[in-house]
Amino acid sequence: MATTVQLPDADGGLSGFTLAAAPAPAGPGGAPRNRIAYAAAHVVADPRADADPWLDCPIDWDRTLAFREHLWSHGFGVAEAMDTAQRGMGLDWPTSLELIERSLELARGSDRLIACGAGTDHLAPGPDVGIDAIIAAYEMQCEAVEKAGGRVILMASRALAAAASGPADYERVYARVLGGLERPAILHWLGEMFDPALAGYWGAADHDAAMEVCLGVLAANAAKVDGIKISLLSADKEIRMRRRLPDGVRMYTGDDFNYPDLIAGDEHGHSDALLGIFDPIAAPAARALDALARGDRAGYDDAFAPTVPLSRHVFRAPTRFYKTGVVFLAYLAGHQDHFTMIGGQESTRSTLHLADILRLGSDAGLFADPEAVAARAAPVFAARGVEIRS
Repeated sequence: MATTVQLPDADGGLSGFTLAAAPAPAGPGGAPRNRIAYAAAHVVADPRADADPWLDCPIDWDRTLAFREHLWSHGFGVAEAMDTAQRGMGLDWPTSLELIERSLELARGSDRLIACGAGTDHLAPGPDVGIDAIIAAYEMQCEAVEKAGGRVILMASRALAAAASGPADYERVYARVLGGLERPAILHWLGEMFDPALAGYWGAADHDAAMEVCLGVLAANAAKVDGIKISLLSADKEIRMRRRLPDGVRMYTGDDFNYPDLIAGDEHGHSDALLGIFDPIAAPAARALDALARGDRAGYDDAFAPTVPLSRHVFRAPTRFYKTGVVFLAYLAGHQDHFTMIGGQESTRSTLHLADILRLGSDAGLFADPEAVAARAAPVFAARGVEIRS
């Protein structure tokens, strides 16, 4: 049943918008999926904890783990403790490790796919932080992930970006860290649009020059690499890199702007996926991937097409604040009972931005119960001085 609300518009007024009901849940896909697809999952804060919101990271473990069950139920792997979970923007390493351990325990003994972020975020960048300290920091986190039974996603390091004098330092760090792993890892090249502190990663400000360094690292360590996720929001750069990967190394798209075409691929190959947008759009994304597995390209395109404007809005610049939209959508969909984030990150997007998320989320078919969505949205907008219901 449709529900009409009054939402802020770009002219500074309010305009009516009718929230539409999502399609009925799809049945089993009917064919094994032909793409690996991880959803980078958010965390649910505990707003009732006696904690300092900008300093501490209290987690509602029940809701956080239930959301992982939701993603697995749609056939996705979980990319745990990544930037979508606010690594570097509220989630510290001790809490990240607890999250990793809890999620791995939940997945143990099943065929649920999970990989876990390891980085250097417990090591603050600074003039006294050298390459040896960065290697040791990476190794500590990687050992913790593997001890818990997890596959490593080797995250980009702010400390390395600050300390490296050129490509040779990246080559040294990655060779040493990858060489010590028990299982091949997924590397993550996170662009500066997601984290300004990572500008110049791989020792080059130009992405094409940086790609050459990264490809060299992959070739030198191919036996220790399952794949690489690149998050540069450029389909052209991803395709060019994908065509040059060493044999056996996968491309996991991290492009939240262009994922449908990149996953579908071309005559030269395709990208698998490790995406933050799969967190809020799990249901339509599952329909799309199931259609692709059946050879139904039209069904694939139809399922994904309305999600792209939403994703481009959620990940618009400043892109690092995309987590706010992800969590707002989880709240609207009933996966959590509040719109509070660790680090106070619910404040990073404007009221108009949230109103457009509501509009685009409806257009993307995310809301099974429009009346419930309107009821959840109303107090969020009321706290910002806007009454959306008469």
